[in-house]
Amino acid sequence: MYEKFIKYIEENYLINNSQSVLLAVSGGVDSMVMLDLFRKTNYNIGVAHCNFKLRGKESDDDEEFVRNKANDFNIPIYSVHFDTEKYANKKGISIQMAARELRYNWFEEIRDKNKYDLIAIAHNGDDVIETFLSNLIRGTGIKGLTGIKPKNDLIIRPILDFYRSEILYYADYNEINYREDSSNNSVKYKRNFIRHEIIPLFEKLNPDVKITISETIQKLKDVEEIYRQKIESTKKQAVKIENGNIIISVSELKKLNPLKPYLFEYLKPFGFSNDSLERIIENGNKQSGKIFYSEKYQLLIDRKNLIISKKVSKGNPVFYIKENDKSIDFLIKLNLKRFDRDDSFSVIKNEKIAQVDFSKLTFPLKLRKWNAGDFFYPLGMKRQKKVSDFFIDLKMSRLEKEEAWILESANEIVWIIGKRIDNRYKVTEKTKVILEITWLK
Repeated sequence: MYEKFIKYIEENYLINNSQSVLLAVSGGVDSMVMLDLFRKTNYNIGVAHCNFKLRGKESDDDEEFVRNKANDFNIPIYSVHFDTEKYANKKGISIQMAARELRYNWFEEIRDKNKYDLIAIAHNGDDVIETFLSNLIRGTGIKGLTGIKPKNDLIIRPILDFYRSEILYYADYNEINYREDSSNNSVKYKRNFIRHEIIPLFEKLNPDVKITISETIQKLKDVEEIYRQKIESTKKQAVKIENGNIIISVSELKKLNPLKPYLFEYLKPFGFSNDSLERIIENGNKQSGKIFYSEKYQLLIDRKNLIISKKVSKGNPVFYIKENDKSIDFLIKLNLKRFDRDDSFSVIKNEKIAQVDFSKLTFPLKLRKWNAGDFFYPLGMKRQKKVSDFFIDLKMSRLEKEEAWILESANEIVWIIGKRIDNRYKVTEKTKVILEITWLK
C-alpha cells in the first residue's frame, strides 16, 4: 500500500520534495492510516485536529488520542475547540456544513501561520463514490458527477485511490490504533444512509459496483473535459464584460442547441437556480425588462442581451466629497485631482473622466443616485434636459439606469458619471483651476 501511496502522489503531482504538509487527523481509521503512511516518507509534516464538541466526552477522547499519537511520533500537533452548534444556528446552516466551514478555515489559518505548504485530507475512494451518489440524488451538472479532485489549490487528498476495505486491512495488518466515531453509524445523515443502506443494495446486484462506479466517474471526467472546452469556446462569443456587468448576447444564445446546458454553465457562477434558468429561457424572447434574482446578483432581460450585475442596493445612498478629498471608495470609486490650467491643457475625451471648472463648484459635492425629476444641461447644449429623457436617447437599459450615479454641486448636476458633464461646469478659456475626476470601475 505504501508503494501505491507514493505512486499516487507522484502521478497526480500532489507534493514535491521541498514541501511541508499539514495533516488533518480526526483519529478515525482513514486519517490514522494517512498519518502512518506519511511517517514512512521524508516529508516535513504536522498534525491538525478539530474538536467540534458534538459528542461530549467522545470528542474530547478523540482529541487526547490524536495528541498522544502525535507526541509519541514527535510530530507537531495543533488543535482547536469549536462551538459548532452555535455557529450553525448563527449562520442558518446544517451541523455538517458548519463543521466543514470551521475546519477548512482553521486548517488554512494554521497552515499559513506555521508555514506549511499543503493541507492533506484523508478522503478515500468510498468518499468519491458516496459524493457521486449524493450529487446524483440531489441533482447536479456534469461536474458534480466527476467525484473529488486529488488536489484543489493547497488541499491534497493522497489516499483517494484507496477503498475503505483496503484502509481497514492496512490498519489491521500494521496494528494501527484508531477511534470509531459513533455518529458514522447513524443513518439519519444522508452520506451514512448511502454508505450503509444504498451501496450494500447495489453490491447485491453487482459485487464489484464500487469499481464500476469508479470507472464511470473516470469516464465522466473525460467527458466533462470535452464538455468544458465546448462551453468555453462558445462563451468567448456569447459572453463579455462591459461596465462591470456580464453581458450575454441573445443572438448568440439562439445559435446554441440545446440551449439549457450552455446557459446553465454561463449562469452557474452567479447562483441562479435551475427554476430561474427555466423561467429565463421561457422569457428570453418575450418583452424586455424582466429581472430575475439570485442571492447576490440580478439578471435583466434587455432588448438584445441578458445583463447580469450585482444587486442594486436598496434606498438612496448619498456620499459627500470635501474640497481636499483625493479619492472616495464607497459604492462607487472616484479619484480626484486639482491642477492649474496652462496653455498645454486639452480636454480628455473619455467618459470615465470629467474635467470641470473648480471655481464653479460649491463643496461639499454630493454623490447620489439619479431621481425621476432630475434635469441638467448636457455638455454642448444651452437648454435643460430631463435626465430620464437623456437616458432614453442613449438607449440605456433599466439596469443601467438603476446603476447611474449623479455628482451634484449646490443642487445642480455637475456630472452624470460615466455619461456626460453639465455644460455649466465645463472648462472654458476663463478657467484657472481644473478639478479632474476619474471613475474607477
